[in-house]
Amino acid sequence: MADHEHMAIKHSDHILLDQPLLRLPYELLRNNFRSAHFAVEKESTGIKTSLKDATTGCFNGKSSQDDLVRNLDDMIAQAKALKRKLAACAEEENRLLNQERARITHVEDLYSINSFDDVKYESWSRTRLDRLMVDFMLRSGCGNSAAALAEERGIQELADVETLVSMNRIRESLKKGSVQEALVWCSQNKKELRKMDGRLEFDLRFQQFVEMIRSGSDPRACLAHIKKYLIPHNALFPNEVRAACGMLAFPYDPNSNSTHGYDAYFQPSRWDMLANLFTETHNTLLSLPSVPLLNVALSSGLSALKTPACHAAAREAAPGSKEISHGATVSPSGQQTVCPICSPELKDLAMNVPYAHHTKSIVEHDLVVLPNGRVYGREKLEQHAKKFGMPADQVKDLQTGEVYEVDKLKKVYIT
Repeated sequence: MADHEHMAIKHSDHILLDQPLLRLPYELLRNNFRSAHFAVEKESTGIKTSLKDATTGCFNGKSSQDDLVRNLDDMIAQAKALKRKLAACAEEENRLLNQERARITHVEDLYSINSFDDVKYESWSRTRLDRLMVDFMLRSGCGNSAAALAEERGIQELADVETLVSMNRIRESLKKGSVQEALVWCSQNKKELRKMDGRLEFDLRFQQFVEMIRSGSDPRACLAHIKKYLIPHNALFPNEVRAACGMLAFPYDPNSNSTHGYDAYFQPSRWDMLANLFTETHNTLLSLPSVPLLNVALSSGLSALKTPACHAAAREAAPGSKEISHGATVSPSGQQTVCPICSPELKDLAMNVPYAHHTKSIVEHDLVVLPNGRVYGREKLEQHAKKFGMPADQVKDLQTGEVYEVDKLKKVYIT
């Protein structure tokens, strides 16, 4: 009964990791709808205004026939432009709906599986692992490799390639010292950013002002920039606004050792800060996790395996032992064990995860301890010895192959 409970799939726990899978297309659909709505409002207002002006001019006799024809041509051009925009929005909507449909089907497939022993679970979990790998590669900047992997595995509808590639492109542009692409993104998501009360757009405009000062731009242009983009946010960011005014009053001199206390704003590290701020804002806006989902999944798995002994081994090897490749540890007695928690590849990630919390212990009922300290079930040791034709009074360690007398085994009691 305990084994059955242990092998049963808890679907709700799986869905916790897959929430971004379903939420991102929904957020993108909302953005797409807002873009279409804005285009309709803008173009229809322009068409109505042109129609009203043409009608008024026709009745007043102020417009000639050529002017009327020209106005009609302009309205037709505006209508065609609106049609093209709506067609693009409709195409994007169909793509996102197909993506959402494929993801819902992927999640529904999980609910048709009730046990880890089911052969369908291996295929489903492999698909999820491919998704997590693609997500990790995208967040690491390997967009081409991630797209190739998604195409090879046939999971294009389950991967957020376009969204994360676009995010990485803007992030890299910020690291290279350009705010233009980030400002375009802010303009496209202006209403949502305003609701979030974030500081991304202000910091981008402030950095734009800093670069104007650095390049020696016309003071009047700098003042106009302050009035238009910085002064309206004085209540929220008074220190930065005062610093901008100070930089305008005391021009930047790259040959001077002093910048009147504003040298921190001219440091190259500001671009890394802006890149990180953009990534954080982008992920919050689209309900994406701040870290790759692969790290989250690994942390959960490592937590399930971590014990206090691993915790000690992760910080400092046991006295008299030496570490070898692939997380194997050789103790003073010469025994070798392999522990994923203590491995060089995973020990840093496992260092800060909590210990496993088990409400039930799933162990064999007839545990015995060998002289070397290893613990096995007596029945398993006897079956192993019988299989290899050993005498009835001897058993063999299942890992090291050491042979011991049965009378040297000690019963293990768990309290």
